[in-house]
Amino acid sequence: MSPGVQGAPPEAQSAHGGAAGWWRSVASCVFFSVLACVLLWSCGALWFQVVPDWRIPALVGAMAVALAIGWLGWRHLLAGSVALGLAVLLLAAWWSTILPSNDREWAPDVAHGVTGEVEGEDVTLHDVRFFDWHSADEGTPRWETRYYHLDQLQGVELFSSVWSNPAIAHTLIGFVFADGARVVFSAEVRRGRDQAFSEIGGFFKAFELVLIAADPDDIIRLRTDLRRERVSRFALDLTREQSRALFLSYVAMGNRLAAAPEFYQTLTTNCTTVIFKLARMIDPGIPRDWRILVSGYLPDYLYDHDIIRTDLPLDEVKRQAVIAPGTRWTPAAP
Repeated sequence: MSPGVQGAPPEAQSAHGGAAGWWRSVASCVFFSVLACVLLWSCGALWFQVVPDWRIPALVGAMAVALAIGWLGWRHLLAGSVALGLAVLLLAAWWSTILPSNDREWAPDVAHGVTGEVEGEDVTLHDVRFFDWHSADEGTPRWETRYYHLDQLQGVELFSSVWSNPAIAHTLIGFVFADGARVVFSAEVRRGRDQAFSEIGGFFKAFELVLIAADPDDIIRLRTDLRRERVSRFALDLTREQSRALFLSYVAMGNRLAAAPEFYQTLTTNCTTVIFKLARMIDPGIPRDWRILVSGYLPDYLYDHDIIRTDLPLDEVKRQAVIAPGTRWTPAAP
């Protein structure tokens, strides 16, 4: 006992012991909260990164380690904290070894990401998807090389596709050319051949990011006619220079992903946040907004900032924007 407490009256010693006990309780609460969070994250990471046959043993092992650290922390808080810190460092080291790749067995619809070449006003896009879809999941693959002339660029459209929860939508950007050419860009989850999409998996490096360029009679018809999603189309009020810059930014993104793959991330690197990042490259003054993340409300955000038509009430703009099943577009010139 320290000298300052040894000679103190009983009530002072009691207060000192009470304060020490309170701080220890707080520290223990923090320790076990952090331990629980680390265990939860570890279980998610192991589930999506370990091969199926080893998932259960890996999860059991993680829980056993967490129990051992918890028991040590219960008896000796400092020792438990050190053990927890070492465990976090080991997890971080393992996590840093998981890198994105372009070399996997991909699902057919995301087998190729778009790449392009720009020569003055002429753009060549490689691997433009134009599948003949027979069902929501199966189609005859067709990947084409197509040519576009920037001096013919006439307009930019945003497509919002809702499949269940109206707050969540997949967003795509389409470009319209005066010569009849059209192309739609879509930042998508790049699934493995036998892999199913998981929003939770998007937090744990389960998928790469791929930029798909497609004919609207492929990528929009798939959603309206076969998946029966509610797809809306909004013309964007952009200058010719902004439209051109946005198109070229998609070409650059496709080339960048082909050279340096990235992971899809459910919150920070998804179809809507990619569009927002590209738009801010063109106009850094575009304000941030919660509706960038809650993508089903992106049209509301665009309406508030006069990027889509505002001559009618928002509800009417949305109603008129819905695409009827069976809509067809003139395919881009080969």
